[in-house]
Order: sequence, then structure tokens, then C-alpha cells
Amino acid sequence: MQWLAIGLGAAIGACLRGWLARFNPLHHWIPLGTLGANVLGGLLIGLALVWFERVGSGLSPNVRLFVITGFLGGLTTFSTFSVEVFTFINNGKLLAGLGLIGLHVGLTLLATALGFYFFKLVL
Repeated sequence: MQWLAIGLGAAIGACLRGWLARFNPLHHWIPLGTLGANVLGGLLIGLALVWFERVGSGLSPNVRLFVITGFLGGLTTFSTFSVEVFTFINNGKLLAGLGLIGLHVGLTLLATALGFYFFKLVL
């Protein structure tokens, strides 16, 4: 049952990531879909941390696997982020690559903190 929970969550997360990928060409050096997937994933993991802390003890462990390992694992995309940064650096655009690293890491960490503290107040 654990593998089913993970697989179903991953499929849903990957479909959302695929939908977000259509926004990548809208900006010449910021792949907005990849950034959006990672920042949204950061926000949702913050929410999930609070939610599982508050109500998680009464839930099946499969729910946590579905949400965190499956859905958020399928939604967020470190490998795509890595190849986008590598492509910039490999094409001689070091500052753009470093800027993209800062943007992804900074915004995703900020979104995680916002999700965590906001939902800690709300839930």
C-alpha cells in the first residue's frame, strides 16, 4: 500500500509540474514553471509539516507518504533546476546561473518558512 500511495501522489505532482512547465518559455532567463514548481513545493511542505504535526498522529502513515514523498517529490524538480543552471554556466552565462541558484534556493526557503509559520497560526 505504501508504494501505491507514493506512486499516486507522484503522478499527481508530476502532472502539475508538467502543467507548470508550459510557463518556462515566458522569460528569457528565468524558467518560471520550474521556479513555480519549486516555490509552490516549498510552501506546501511548510503547510504539510504543520498539518502532520497537528493532525498527523491520527492519520495512516500512507497519507504522509502520499503528500510528502509522492506529491511533493513529483512536483518539485531538482534535476530540471540543475540542468537549467548547468546550461547557463556551460553557455558562458555564469552570473545568470548563479542568479538562478539564488532565486530558487532563496524563494523556496522563504516559501517554506511562510507556509510553516502561516499555517502554524491558522491551523
